[in-house]
Amino acid sequence: MKLPTPLLKGRLVRRYKRFFTDIELEDGTLVTAHTPNTGSMKQCAIPGYEVLISRADDPKRKLKFTLELIRVDGFWVDTHTQRTNRVVEEGLRINRIVELADFAVTPEYKFGDSRIDFYLEKESERALVEVKKVTLCCAPTTACFPDAVTTRGQKHLRELLAAKDQGYRAVIFFLVQRGEATEFSPADEIDPEYGRLLREVVAGGVEALAYKTIVTSEENRIGERIPVVL
Repeated sequence: MKLPTPLLKGRLVRRYKRFFTDIELEDGTLVTAHTPNTGSMKQCAIPGYEVLISRADDPKRKLKFTLELIRVDGFWVDTHTQRTNRVVEEGLRINRIVELADFAVTPEYKFGDSRIDFYLEKESERALVEVKKVTLCCAPTTACFPDAVTTRGQKHLRELLAAKDQGYRAVIFFLVQRGEATEFSPADEIDPEYGRLLREVVAGGVEALAYKTIVTSEENRIGERIPVVL
């Protein structure tokens, strides 16, 4: 999907109160940008890192700027959480995700006590897909999730296993933002319970898929699949 234009270059000064970042622009101006990411942004929110931000002209907005991308180890990382599902939805609709091709796509499907990101339907086949954004590497070429303990993520895994038991095809989909990654694994040192549950639900029939994104200053789109190592 296309990113906002134009994007302004800058350097990250600091992130604070979760949703705020101070950015120094190329001309030395210091601005505060909204940061649409509730996670820890471990390895990404590092002072001095190159960033790209967008500017909004909406007079109702308190912050005129939004943090869009951070360059980490030579690759642009899209930290904008709200864009994650739109990238995956675009990939689903154009059949870029071959394991999930040719389905009718419905976002935000209520199942149990959760809203699962996507409900897919094709003839008599029904599938539920929950998406997780991955911006962390636990080893030089191993992307991992989560970057903080996630009880919500644990709940989603249990819901997917329940869906599988009810006859759905159930998929946990890791959207990997780190361009250097060649594989994905759970971040056991950060959230061992999530790693345990992921292995449990996969053993129970839930599918785990990991796809990298191709991120440039113009777009973010689905790239290649990488193996999930449990």
